[in-house]
Amino acid sequence: METKKFDVVGMTCSACVAHVEKSVRKLYGVQDVTVNLLTNSMTVDFDQQALSVEEIIGSVEDAGYEAFEKEKTIAYTTTPKVNYALEEQKEMKKRVIISFSFLVPLLYLSMGHMLDFPLPSVFTGSNNALTFAFTQFLLTLPIAFVNSKFFSHGFRSLWKLSPTMDALVAIGSSAAIVYGVFAIYKIGNGLGQNDPETVRMYLHDLFFESASTILTLVTLGKYLEAKSKRQTSDALTKLIDSAPQTATVIRNNTEIEIPVEEVRLNDIVSVRPGQKIPVDGVLTGGSGSVDESALTGESIPVYKQEGDHVLSASINGSGYFTFRATKVGKDTTFSQIIQLMEEASSSKAPISKLADQISRIFVPAVIGIALLATAMWLIMGYPFEFALSIGISVLIISCPCALGLATPVAIMVGTGKGAECGVLFKSAEALETGGKITTVLLDKTGTITEGRPEVTDIEPLQEKDKNELLRITASLEKLSEHPVSGAIIQKATEKEIELYPVSDFKNIPGKGISGKINDEIIRVGNLSFISENTKTVDIENRIHLYSQEGKTPLIVAGEKNVLGIIAVADVVKQTSKEAIELLKTMNLKTKMVTGDNKRTALAIQEKLGLDEVIAEVLPQDKDKVVQQLQAAGEKTAMVGDGINDSPALMRSDLGFAIGNGTDIAIEAADVVLMKNDLLGVVTGIRLSKAVIRNIKQNLFWAFFYNIIGIPLAAGVFYSALGWKLSPMFAAAAMSLSSVTVVSNALRLKKFKPTKSQTIR
Repeated sequence: METKKFDVVGMTCSACVAHVEKSVRKLYGVQDVTVNLLTNSMTVDFDQQALSVEEIIGSVEDAGYEAFEKEKTIAYTTTPKVNYALEEQKEMKKRVIISFSFLVPLLYLSMGHMLDFPLPSVFTGSNNALTFAFTQFLLTLPIAFVNSKFFSHGFRSLWKLSPTMDALVAIGSSAAIVYGVFAIYKIGNGLGQNDPETVRMYLHDLFFESASTILTLVTLGKYLEAKSKRQTSDALTKLIDSAPQTATVIRNNTEIEIPVEEVRLNDIVSVRPGQKIPVDGVLTGGSGSVDESALTGESIPVYKQEGDHVLSASINGSGYFTFRATKVGKDTTFSQIIQLMEEASSSKAPISKLADQISRIFVPAVIGIALLATAMWLIMGYPFEFALSIGISVLIISCPCALGLATPVAIMVGTGKGAECGVLFKSAEALETGGKITTVLLDKTGTITEGRPEVTDIEPLQEKDKNELLRITASLEKLSEHPVSGAIIQKATEKEIELYPVSDFKNIPGKGISGKINDEIIRVGNLSFISENTKTVDIENRIHLYSQEGKTPLIVAGEKNVLGIIAVADVVKQTSKEAIELLKTMNLKTKMVTGDNKRTALAIQEKLGLDEVIAEVLPQDKDKVVQQLQAAGEKTAMVGDGINDSPALMRSDLGFAIGNGTDIAIEAADVVLMKNDLLGVVTGIRLSKAVIRNIKQNLFWAFFYNIIGIPLAAGVFYSALGWKLSPMFAAAAMSLSSVTVVSNALRLKKFKPTKSQTIR
């Protein structure tokens, strides 16, 4: 199977989307097709052995639209060189200007007499009725001509029995124009037969101004809608615009500047203050403060030194450094973020299926209602002109633009906002699922905790100070390969402590280490190891307390006495407690699932207030935990960073991968957190709830508008209340509904990510 993306030009409503999808889906070899009205795009999964790109494009053209395969670029983005959406917007603007240029004099001519506006004598009186009517017809022609796409697309969709919004506009405006031409003939006949009654009857029921106003206002609405839709992709546009274009690499001991797409794996890249980092890599020399806000949403620069990772598109604020390229081209973090955003914004949330299903039957139903309403008023004895205006109003006010925009515009704003906050949703379905979560499962190591041991306590005995105890211990640990050694050496390095020379070093696996410092034998290890040579009864309670807190105590002893205790632990991240408290305020259950021992897990539970801990589990057991919760009716979110979390991330309803976790975990997850911070989970779930709430609001207003608008346009309230909607006001209301839906979705731009209140 192969996946291809296309730009589709000419779609105006959800019925158009359904029409294109239906046309492509019926092709042999197509597995799936997704069409997005907001982005004017289409994604097709198909068997390349059975079907070609040209056949897919031909199918779209047969449906009455234009399609272009998205052009590929080497590195950062799949944005085509020709921006078809922008070109379409420019064309729409030209149509609006021309339409209004002719509509204004047309309205003055046709309706000026109602407001006592002065008119040239050539247009006044029954004797000049033909001039009056024919001039309106001439002013209508340019408007109809520049908006001819409504007619070509609309009548073509009618011919194929898949009517779209354009069909409603085409039928309504055509009926008005045809009736106007009929009225001209009747006026001419009346003048020829000296029948002033016939002339007067048709003189003020021409409908040319209605047809022209309909076409102009619908076009204006589409133009405003297009402008608003462009704002929804601001986050993606800003991200793409921030892509570095060049890189400075060191080859043959010389710095040369090359296009970023020419950077190769393992190239040494240099970065000066103020420059953007072109690709992902690991520092090999120098240091600097790097602004990663474009990727993580965190505004505070991060200090980088030798051995640290740097990400493409982040900015070196100060310092000079070199790094080795580890990911280039489409594999960089930056490129993957753009790809995720494009895929998410072009995908469909399950809630959008409701709008799609309705749109398939909506337009044909509206045409039926319009015909029925027209017939009913004729049967009731009302003039043909009255009945015709009723039918036209029903057709125009029912255009399902707002319905088609309700979901995709909110999804695009939501995914863009998520990217700004460092929370990347891989699909619209993930964005919707986030709002339904009931239980959040958390891995411990690297998710709740930092994922590396740190010195938490230094407790000297025998009148030694903390620095001296640390100096003695670090001097021995420097020769050890135990994972805990790194934490002690790191602590000594931070305090700039000079280490003692060590002789006769010995490593006793599973127990500890020993060696001579200043001619005295020093031992560092667990309780059983130290108690072999030294009395430890006085410290056993202290050791037990450290263990209860989930810490690993190391006992430091000389030849006669215990010198002190150094405790090491995988410390909890600063924001973990705050994030868990916020999740609980959102009525979400929090459970930690870890392979660590139960004692350590319970210590973390007590510290953070988790609802439950499930400890000493194997990777496959994490997956079983998710299955058990799902079987009990829970909607689960799994948060993890390691390979062992991948099965559970895939199994859960929503998988959150910590951004600096393994590639496998990130691939398995539905949401990627660019910051190594649990507050991103809170932000993601809050954003998901906000987006789904916004979509429901949009769908409500789209449906409510039609529920009220169609009966009003059909004249249901005319007999009792005298309420009747003219075709011109119907066109204005229809256009306003689309702009309202888009504007409501743009409110999501005000969403604020969850920030820590404890870290300043």
